[in-house]
Parts: sequence; C-alpha cells; structure tokens
Amino acid sequence: MIKMKELKYEFYVGGTPAQVWQSLIAPEQVKQIYYGCVIRSSFKRGELLEYVGPGAEGDGTVHVYGTLLEYIPEQVLSFIHKVGPSYLKGGEPYESRITWRLKPAGGCTKLTLTHDGWHPDDPFYAASDSAWWQILSNIKTLVETGRTLEFSSGE
Repeated sequence: MIKMKELKYEFYVGGTPAQVWQSLIAPEQVKQIYYGCVIRSSFKRGELLEYVGPGAEGDGTVHVYGTLLEYIPEQVLSFIHKVGPSYLKGGEPYESRITWRLKPAGGCTKLTLTHDGWHPDDPFYAASDSAWWQILSNIKTLVETGRTLEFSSGE
C-alpha cells in the first residue's frame, strides 16, 4: 500500500492567536475564507463538524464533514475530514485528518496546518493541496487587512 505524504503548511500571520482563531471558526470570517461556507458544530470532542454552504445541493450543501477530535480555543482545531456526498458521485468516502495549530510568535502568530492520514486511493489529495494555498493566503490576508483575495476561476 502506498503511503500518501501529509500536507503541511506553516504561515506567519500578522495578528494575535485570538484574531487568527476567529478566522477559523467565526461564521462571517469562515464564509469569506471557505468559498461561502460556514462551520456547523457544537465544538465538542467526538461530535459532528460540517462545512456547509452554496453548492450542488443548494445553499445547504455539505462540502466537508467529520468528527471533532480536538478543540482548544486559540491553540488547536482538529477533525476527521470527509468530503460531502455531492462530491462522491458513488465513490468511496475516504477519511483524512485536518489539524490547525496556532502559536504566538513575537508580535504575530505561527499558523500550522497539517492534513494527513490520507488513504492512497483518495481522489481529493491533489485538489486539497491546491486549495489549501488559497485558504491559507486568505486567512493571512483577512487577519492582516480585513479583506480576502480575489482568485480567478482558472487558477
């Protein structure tokens, strides 16, 4: 069995851990970063976490869902990641894991994203690697400037 490489990114964001944390969980900020989606979750370990927004099934399309693994405000957000049913088209709902870690770093915040635990047959690996760069860039830009970037649809 082929082992999939973890996707790991480290960014430094010109904001406090509290400001960066808000970009990960606050509905209005999450919506700006995650293509119109918001998080639905109790933020209790072992319970459901969903990214829901406009898509193939209307405004309530579940894009990503999974089980919350760890939630320490302003420090760690970790959950099992599965793509929503509208993306599968009869395919296998593979699981992976997403972990966000925040640490103060002088006058800024070190933001580390690790997306690991990939199944070797997961068709969403390459798309995730590409999308994370846009999401991370938007987090940094939103926290530092109050706005997000405009990406062309061809990128």
